[in-house]
This record gives sequence, structure tokens and C-alpha cells, in this order.
Amino acid sequence: MQTKFITKVFPSGQNRLQVQLQQSIDCILIPCYQLADTGKVILPKSLAQLDIVLDGLIQSVCNQKDFLGKVGEVLLINRQKSWLSVGLAAERVMLVGLGERDISAGAQPTQKYLQDYVKASRTAIRSLLGTRSTSVLWLLDQDELGKPSPSHDALISQTIQLIEEQSYRFGLACPNLKSKPNDQPVSLKSVMFATTDKNDKAIKEVVRCSVAVAAGITLAKDLGNLPPNICTPTYLAKTAQSLSKLNIQVKILERKDLERLGMGAFLAVTNGSDTPPKLIVMEYRGGLAKEAPIALVGKGITFDTGGISLKPGEAMDEMKFDMCGAASVLGTMHAVAQMKLRKNVIGIIPACENMPSGKATRPGDIVVTMSGQTVEILNTDAEGRLILCDALTYVKQFKPATVIDIATLTGACVIALGSVHSGLFSKNADLTKRLVDAGKHALDTVWPMPLDDQYQEQLKSNFADFANIGGRPAGSITAACFLSRFTQDYDWAHLDIAGTAWKSGVAKGSTGRPVPLLAEFLMQSVGPNAKS
Repeated sequence: MQTKFITKVFPSGQNRLQVQLQQSIDCILIPCYQLADTGKVILPKSLAQLDIVLDGLIQSVCNQKDFLGKVGEVLLINRQKSWLSVGLAAERVMLVGLGERDISAGAQPTQKYLQDYVKASRTAIRSLLGTRSTSVLWLLDQDELGKPSPSHDALISQTIQLIEEQSYRFGLACPNLKSKPNDQPVSLKSVMFATTDKNDKAIKEVVRCSVAVAAGITLAKDLGNLPPNICTPTYLAKTAQSLSKLNIQVKILERKDLERLGMGAFLAVTNGSDTPPKLIVMEYRGGLAKEAPIALVGKGITFDTGGISLKPGEAMDEMKFDMCGAASVLGTMHAVAQMKLRKNVIGIIPACENMPSGKATRPGDIVVTMSGQTVEILNTDAEGRLILCDALTYVKQFKPATVIDIATLTGACVIALGSVHSGLFSKNADLTKRLVDAGKHALDTVWPMPLDDQYQEQLKSNFADFANIGGRPAGSITAACFLSRFTQDYDWAHLDIAGTAWKSGVAKGSTGRPVPLLAEFLMQSVGPNAKS
């Protein structure tokens, strides 16, 4: 992580702004709002005197309509000669619009406020990276308009993630893939959050945990973006082993172990590849010894041709992203271990390639899963559920309280939800609510999908216990129904991230989702004061 995030205590009262302005820093970010009834641009109370210090400059640009305080609107003001005489030491001041605010109603800010904050902050960061600013005093989270800010920790967490997002360059992770690497932008070396004596300790903790989550997102992005000739099952296993320095116990199961365990579904997928499969098992024990863990199971198909049911050639290169479920588990395990979360967390990753060859599984083959149930494989491109079902059986030995599997499982989920929400499937209402709430807080949202027993009818087989596909209708639902047959012994949820794990086109690349969601869910699972 290139940027250092720090907190600094500033005095409360009239001297607060004066002390802030005396900081020798490249840029100060100032939040500006529009009053809902008049459209007038206003500042938070603690910064209201700033316009006087700037000799009416803010009011002047507002009167000229150069800056209206709209969401995402920014105005960069470079140092003026008069600044030193009034004690303003910054090289620049950036006004950042956060949109309309109604300060008369006294109502709590809505979820939209957090979304507007993210939109405005992203624009501000892009503008900052276009300057020579390397040190920043971040005041955008200073909402003092007479009503509480929405989850102040969420604002800071989003700020840190956005700065890392905008600074992210894949070449930093693997610099040898281009003979002439892209020029790297000037990065922010330090970002300072203004605190008080009362909240400094709490905000320091939020910053520390948010930095850990951002590091987990970056790891997930790097793994997803690596080419499949580098990011193989063996590479994923070595990445997991590197996490042992964070107090994570790692065990790698090889093909002979899978055969001994009777993982016939997992082996059916890997049979066509010369690359050896791995079952990656990670244990982080941050909670009480007798506490039942939460288990994360991530699909790790490091390249998916579809097998004998070969995919079309167009955009097949993007099937390197079919291991983003695995990447999100590795990223989340990294995050919880770095923040020293007081929780027991298990990470399971079945990793292999899905390739066509003379040894590949054929449509019509029947395999015996680790659970003893038999599956007729009607389509070898529905392979993710086959490796996951054996992993979901294997995880039972840890006696988990909750199991969440994460997979780029179905194109049907992309059609249903696009790239906005990940699909959430679970029959447990409490678990569903907790995941939905965590997603809203982390702005890594999920949408509950049906999992009615009637859909199980589509998986009927004349020759085995059931088939691995149920036809085109409700494809993401029947995939989840398939997995549900292996999860009777614990509370379970399935996340289909096929639409959210990566972007296509010019902006092609891994998003790091759903690491923010999973990290937030785990933090909320242990309650307040449950970090290190």
C-alpha cells in the first residue's frame, strides 16, 4: 500500500479551523453543500470561516456560478499571495460538492448520502492525482450541519478504499508483463483525517481496519488480473502459504488427497488438464477456542474453457477471472488476519483448470461426490458447482456456524442483476438480512434471489441422483439449488458474483468484490470492540 493514512487531533471550538489551516500540506479538501430550498452553497459549521480567510473567494466563485456544490463537482484553488498573511499554509484548497442538504428537517442522512459521498470523493481523488499533491488533509467527512453523519466509519472506510482504487495499477503487482510499463501517476503519500480527543482512538481503529480491507481488495484484484499461465492452482496455493506470516494456518491437498477423500465431482472437472488441482485450506483462529468458525468457500477455476462443452472463442480470455471467488477468499483472509479480527474464519478454495482433452469429462458422465450423492454431468461448462459441492462437503469437518460460498457461477445471474448487485441465495432469513445490511454498509451490495424447492425439479435425472444443470430457465437459481443439496448441516449462503467480480471492455479488470462485503460481514459478526 503506497499511501499512509494518519489521524491528527485538532482542538474543538473556534481555533480548530485556524490550526487546520496552519498545516504545511499540499492540499486541503473542503466539503460544500447546497441548501435544498435555496441552492445556496454552504460549508460545515467548523469550516464556515474559511471564506473569510480566503477573502470571499468561495462566495465569489459561487456567485459567478463557477462552482455550485453539485455532487462530484470540484474546484481547485491554488495558493494566493494573501494566504500566508492569514495563516493558510496549504499549497492548494479543493472545494468538493456533496449536493443538496436539508438541514431543517433534522432527519438522519440516507443511504444516498453515502453514495453521493463516494461519487464526490472519487472525483476529488482523480483530480488530486492529476496534480503534484502528495499530502492531503481530508475534511470531506466533517459533516457538522446539525445532524449526525451516516456511519462516520463507513465514510472513512470508503475514502481509504477509493484512494487505493484510484491509485491501483496492475503493473505494480507484476511489472514484467509489459516491456514498457505504463507511466505511474503521482501517488498520495499521506492522507490525514481530522479528529478530536474524544474520537481519535476510535477513528484510528477504523483507519487501521479499513487499510487492512483495502489491502485485501488489492490482493484479490492482483490475483484476478494475472494471466492464467501465471495464476495457476499452484500459484493460488503459494499465495495462500504466503499468508502464514499473518497467523493463518495453511494446508494444501493434492490430487491423491482428493482421490482418497472421494471428491469425484472435483476430479471430474480437473481431469482434462495437465495442471494439477489444489484444495487450499486456510484457518485463522482469532476467536475463542470453542467458537464455531465462519467458513468462506471460493470457486478457483483458474481458466475455464468450458471443457468438452467448449465456450465460444469471443471474450474467452476473460475466463481467467473464473477464480475471482477464490481471490475474494484470499483477500478476505488477508484482511481479517491483518486487522487481527477476534473471529475464527476458515477459507476453503478448490482450485483447478477446466480444459478439453482426451481425458476430459464428457457430457453424460456420472460421478460420485464426496457426499456420496451421484451427479449426471449434462454440461461440462457447469463446472463451478462441481468443485464447490465437494468443498462444501469437506468443510463440514470444521463444524462451522455459517458457510458462505463465493463463485462466478452463472451467466444467468449477469442477465438478472447486471454488474450492480451480486446474487444472494439462502433460506436463512437472518443470514440473508445480515449479508444485505453488510453490503449496504460497505457499498458492495447483494440482492436476495429465490431458492424455492420447486426449482429443484429441474435438476431431475433419469440416471443419477440429479443432474448438474436444470436447463436455461432460472439458471442461477437452479445452480444454487444444486449447491444447497450439500449444505444441510450448517447455515449457508451462496454469492453469485459473475456480474460483479470483473469489468469488461476498456476498463477490463478485477473489481476486488466481494471482499468489502465479506470483511464487513465478519466485522459485524463479532460485534463492537471485537477487533484487536
